[in-house]
Amino acid sequence: MTNPIRSVPSVSVTYARNGSSTRANELGMRPMQERAFEKRGEQYLLIKSPPASGKSRALMFIALDKLTNQGLKQAIIVVPEKSIGSSFADEPLTKFGFWADWHVEPKWNLCNAPGSDNGGKVGSVAAFLKSSDKVLVCTHATFRFAVDKFGVEAFDDRLIAIDEFHHVSENPDNKLGQHLGQFIARDRVNVVAMTGSYFRGDADNVLAPEDEAKFDNVTYTYYEQLNGYEHLKQLDIGYFFYAGAYSDDILKVLDPAEKTIVHIPNVNSRESTKDKIKEVEHIIEELGEWQGTDPATGFQMVKSADGRILRIADLVDDDPAKREHVSAALKDPAQKNNRDHVDIIIALGMAKEGFDWIWCEHALTVGYRSSLTEIVQIIGRATRDAPGKSRARFSNLIAQPDATDEAVNEAVNDTLKAIAASLLMEQVLAPRFEFKPKNPSSGPAPGFDYGEEGYKPDQCNVGFNHDSGQFQIEIKGLAEPKSKEATRICQQDLNEVIAAFVQDRNTVGRGLFDEEMVPEELTQVRMGKIIKDRYPELDEADQEAVRQHAVAALNLTQKAKELAIASDDEPGPNTAFVQGVRKFAMDVRELDIDLIDRINPFGEARAILAKTMSEESLKQVQAIINARKISLTVEDARELAKRALKFKQERGRLPDITAADPWEKRMAEGVAFLARMKAEAARG
Repeated sequence: MTNPIRSVPSVSVTYARNGSSTRANELGMRPMQERAFEKRGEQYLLIKSPPASGKSRALMFIALDKLTNQGLKQAIIVVPEKSIGSSFADEPLTKFGFWADWHVEPKWNLCNAPGSDNGGKVGSVAAFLKSSDKVLVCTHATFRFAVDKFGVEAFDDRLIAIDEFHHVSENPDNKLGQHLGQFIARDRVNVVAMTGSYFRGDADNVLAPEDEAKFDNVTYTYYEQLNGYEHLKQLDIGYFFYAGAYSDDILKVLDPAEKTIVHIPNVNSRESTKDKIKEVEHIIEELGEWQGTDPATGFQMVKSADGRILRIADLVDDDPAKREHVSAALKDPAQKNNRDHVDIIIALGMAKEGFDWIWCEHALTVGYRSSLTEIVQIIGRATRDAPGKSRARFSNLIAQPDATDEAVNEAVNDTLKAIAASLLMEQVLAPRFEFKPKNPSSGPAPGFDYGEEGYKPDQCNVGFNHDSGQFQIEIKGLAEPKSKEATRICQQDLNEVIAAFVQDRNTVGRGLFDEEMVPEELTQVRMGKIIKDRYPELDEADQEAVRQHAVAALNLTQKAKELAIASDDEPGPNTAFVQGVRKFAMDVRELDIDLIDRINPFGEARAILAKTMSEESLKQVQAIINARKISLTVEDARELAKRALKFKQERGRLPDITAADPWEKRMAEGVAFLARMKAEAARG
């Protein structure tokens, strides 16, 4: 008998389905595209927008204007892999009201061309640059080789459009990032960068701060996108622990009635049996009785227990001819709107970013993937809007940590990473936060709903704009950003800051399992360090403002979720989250930044784990985390000493090492640690 799979209820968000995000204007532009087109004159433009929001077409509108009205010679569209090149195929835009059609000469779509990236395709780029044709589409790899060969100056006065921009990094080893820095330094090209997740799995910055400051941003949130759909109303994200072989238990999570993409584990992961072909065969056997292969598509035909014939696309097969046959059938444009074309897709490295199957209702991933970015991309496969599709979900099957297993440390790391991904997705899917310091002159903002009793001048208020999906929250003692860059970060980049915070495994581990941990060590010291490392160009006051805004966004999301889960009410679209934020603000009477800093950002995740993971496993994980505990570092002690100085300025005395308040005691320990170091250095 197999052990029951334990579910971690992580995220469940409902949306209003008001249809706004799919409604086009007189030029055929949806709201995100219209927002991007308004910025078409910018030399450097960064579009942050979820999968399926129409980034490819937004680029077409912008590129046509740059080529026709802004004097640029050519547009070069750069995509991470060949399959995504089809997103930039010909589009009859005049049919929907625009003044020109999008056209790519077949010979200049190098994603469809034979040969290697570093062979004939580089020669094709050279030929294109000398031609009078306007648009070329190629992979990141082809583009990198071409820039290496011809230099950045060969691309002067052209538009470089980079799709899936999170592949770029300021790390010196990232060639595309190096080239982009050179293009910006020369300042002779226009750049449009597009991404659904502007954070990387390795926590490296995508752009150097001085380069990022040159980009104008267009941000379109998941909330705006999903709230404006016609059909999809609910998105669920869950994490499931299992014991034994995953293929024995997969049907406890996989519902054959749902259109599903299954990503089996990487062969090097501990979830893998090391035989990917047998794993696929086992999943097919679990689903039913094999009926043969459809010669037209290469899909496996399987008769399920209820007598239905399931059509299963196997993208794991090592035979390139078979895999290409199946892949071509999945991309068949004639079948794009045919819900019954395929039922289940089984993949390993394919069917992720840029893969467009609107009918996908369930993205099921076995084992933790390599990065948070990859998780976001996989979830994006299920968030397309389609007729009859009211609910979508992402499930991550993870092997439960087991002390008898040699890979128990890896298992613990995977658990921490899965929780980090969950916390990040809660942030990504939530409405946007705008925080305001509460002061005597504060007043209501137009378009914001402040609840049944309206705006109260003597309290910290929570307003919500139902159209834009934006919170306005007043917080006593909140530091305001002073510089333009700090203001931009607080308005647009808080999710990127939070991504860096939750990817720090020591931070997550302590927040979840260290019972002696003082929350301020995470919210002030750890978050403070991340802000300083990420934005060294900001002064201390602006770094503190960004830190406070990021902690407020993370902790208010967690508190809203906690109260929404505890509520017995039947909420309407997303009102549970709004009511949760409002209820927390009312319950504490005075919403101030010190109170927010005293919340453990991982407290709610810890409560959920305690309900879902076995007590034995929890103890094992806790023991491993505590064994990893690092004593106070010089850097942390200095940060604590700075906080102690602020404490002295406010209260007229230094923190007391015998204080009952754990945060005051911890600050005093930091001061004492530095004093001991200084004394030891003096003694030689």
